[in-house]
Amino acid sequence: MHFKETKGLLSSANGMNISRGCVHGCIYCDARSRCYDMRHDFEDVEIKINAPALLEDALKRKRKKCMIGTGAMSDPYIPLPENLANIHACLEIIEKYHCGLAVQTKSNLILRDLDLLKKINAQSKCVVEITLTTYDEALCKILEPNVCTTKERFEVLKTLRDNSIKTIVWLTPLLPFINDTAENLQGLLRYCIEAKVYGIIFFGIGLTLREGDREYFYQKLDEHFPGLKQRYQQKYGNSYQVMSGNDRELSKVFYKTCAHHHIVCNSDELFKYMHEFEDKKPAAQLDLFGGGI
Repeated sequence: MHFKETKGLLSSANGMNISRGCVHGCIYCDARSRCYDMRHDFEDVEIKINAPALLEDALKRKRKKCMIGTGAMSDPYIPLPENLANIHACLEIIEKYHCGLAVQTKSNLILRDLDLLKKINAQSKCVVEITLTTYDEALCKILEPNVCTTKERFEVLKTLRDNSIKTIVWLTPLLPFINDTAENLQGLLRYCIEAKVYGIIFFGIGLTLREGDREYFYQKLDEHFPGLKQRYQQKYGNSYQVMSGNDRELSKVFYKTCAHHHIVCNSDELFKYMHEFEDKKPAAQLDLFGGGI
């Protein structure tokens, strides 16, 4: 871990990443890709130590309240005390300036900030996005070794449901020859149904691989699934999109299940929802003499 003072924080779409790198160890992580020009070891997490100050300065100058997004490139709940303190401080600032929040994570550490999430949700909109990939708990610990398991994330979804906070599940990636099965998909969908998730972001049955990400993924295949790297290389070569042979069949199951249970599964619609600010402040009371009947 190391600290960095950065010059900017919010993107033009009001997204932020308070760190770069990760220690979760997910074998398929796209953020390892060299195109992102990370100039330090991926596990040597770079914490933007001045992120709260930059966020407050940006929100202070905003003419309109907005949704703030975080977690798209780097999980804000990486289990480092300095990082957890940083995200907590940022949430306090978001709540202070009455903005909304869309936060993506794999970690149940987000529940440390449940009270703040509830406050943000009471005045605007708080959306929590949780990634689920693997119903089998033993397999989950291989694919995502240093973060809470799928079942623990399911408990997070239920806790948020019980506190009236909308949730969206990222059902991706599902890895060819590993977890691209009907059993896995149906198990994850049962969790989503029980947790009453608002929506599911789904890009089909497969994953993306590019330089940096691909090499790490293949290294882990050699460790845990001997011979599987060769099957990938033979079938996919250096393709960026790596789609399962089960994609068509399982996608039909996915869309049929979502329709039956009224789960939003149009990704464009979900991204729009996460960017739309809502003001839940109670309407001003009518003037004593100008109120009407």
